[in-house]
Amino acid sequence: MPSIESNQMLLAAAAAAEDKKAEEIRILALDPAESGLTDYFLICNGTNERQNVAITDEIELRLKRDFGVLPNSVEGRRQAEWILMDYVDFIVHVFSPEKRAFYGLERLRKSATSLRVEDLDAEVKAAIATTRAKKAAKKEPAKVPAKKAAAKPAVKKSARERAATKVVGKKAPARKAASVKKAAKKKR
Repeated sequence: MPSIESNQMLLAAAAAAEDKKAEEIRILALDPAESGLTDYFLICNGTNERQNVAITDEIELRLKRDFGVLPNSVEGRRQAEWILMDYVDFIVHVFSPEKRAFYGLERLRKSATSLRVEDLDAEVKAAIATTRAKKAAKKEPAKVPAKKAAAKPAVKKSARERAATKVVGKKAPARKAASVKKAAKKKR
């Protein structure tokens, strides 16, 4: 299962593509049994090669700026008809409209689940909230109910106990001094 950060990066890549006016943005969640190389495909297309390069540049820039991550490899940038960016947990495919229709990745990956950006965003937010709640529960000390707190013995000593402690504390040295005096008299 992909991490929260991987999903956040995927959402950032989709937002970057949308900001550069990419068309038909789709996220495919791949079946783990069928594809062990990645978890998601982000597929979109531009209207021409120049726009495809702009889309991939924006994705790369945003993920580097926000997450400090660069793609492991980028293929096809020179021809710009099909640019592939490998981010390990997801792969970005930016097509020209003709190449996208010709290769039809959505048709090839029939077992993949098509996700909407909004659904993935809601899933990420829920996972973050759950993680934060768990961390807050661990940090919070266990609260003792009021009845149990009252039943516990008081830590502070009462005035009587303090006075008894003072008397005992003062008598012990006095006894010692008295016994030392008696011993001194006997020796004379």
